[in-house]
Amino acid sequence: MKVCIYGAGAIGGYIGAQLAGAGVDVSFVARGPHLAAMQANGVKLLIDGEERVQKVRCTSDPRELGEQDYVFITLKAHSVPGVVDLMRPLLGPNTAIVTGVNGIPYWYFFRHGGELAGTTLQSVDPGGRQWSGFGPERAIGCVLYPAAEIAAPGVIRHVYGKKFPLGEPDGSRSERVLRLSEAMIAADLEAPVREDIRNEIWLKLWGNLCFNPISALTHATLDIITSDPGTRALSRQMMLEAKSIAERFGVHFRVDVERRIDGAGAVGAHKTSMLQDLEAGRAMEIDPLLTVVQEMGRLVGQPTPMIDAVLSLIKQRERMAQAA
Repeated sequence: MKVCIYGAGAIGGYIGAQLAGAGVDVSFVARGPHLAAMQANGVKLLIDGEERVQKVRCTSDPRELGEQDYVFITLKAHSVPGVVDLMRPLLGPNTAIVTGVNGIPYWYFFRHGGELAGTTLQSVDPGGRQWSGFGPERAIGCVLYPAAEIAAPGVIRHVYGKKFPLGEPDGSRSERVLRLSEAMIAADLEAPVREDIRNEIWLKLWGNLCFNPISALTHATLDIITSDPGTRALSRQMMLEAKSIAERFGVHFRVDVERRIDGAGAVGAHKTSMLQDLEAGRAMEIDPLLTVVQEMGRLVGQPTPMIDAVLSLIKQRERMAQAA
């Protein structure tokens, strides 16, 4: 099995290091000092109180790697449309693309059923670049629940969790998704195959669409956002708007709003990825987490007043950060 991790940062590096340790032929596409360190010393994974080092082929040029069985996309979601052409050398006739990105993936309405089947979402896939360049038939959904961080170039610290639900867009238990699940389980990763991966996608997005922008606007951590009456109420309203949209597409939420908020609060004094990106001067994942929900609401005529307001504020916050 040949697996390429495209965007081997914290989460991608964690997945790849674990797979490599289980004997999978893994390669990384990365950049900058992190790439240089991994090329020189291997990828170092700090996990369970120990340091594990894996020698993995690392490059910034996908042309060096050839066709793969699976390509994990673990870039920030807004970066993916810009690398579609660069990824082509990795794609053979049967290569699967595993979308390990936050938010709604480009293939969402592939084999979805109903009048919106085949719809492309401009907020996450402008001009349908991923839909036409990758093809939705290659896609396997993957939801990222663990947390990891780059402790130093080439060094990844596992923070918590190891669950990565997988699923085909049509809900089938295909040979390729079962084979991938088996490989990940052998690498000490939890990778259950879900019959409706969209439920998992929305469950994670449900929290991200409110906690991320609120944290970037207020600089508050999850424990504060979920315990303060005002920001908790705002989170609840944004989540209820999103729930009304998702249910129009047949999505089922296995937990209620209050339990989802409490679960986020239990993580503690954690800075969301959007706040971390803001503080580091990086672009924030606004479109895949918020704009796309607004767009999907428009598709079914569902108003999103609280999401609209927070979206306007966070976009202005990003513009001010870029101008500073």
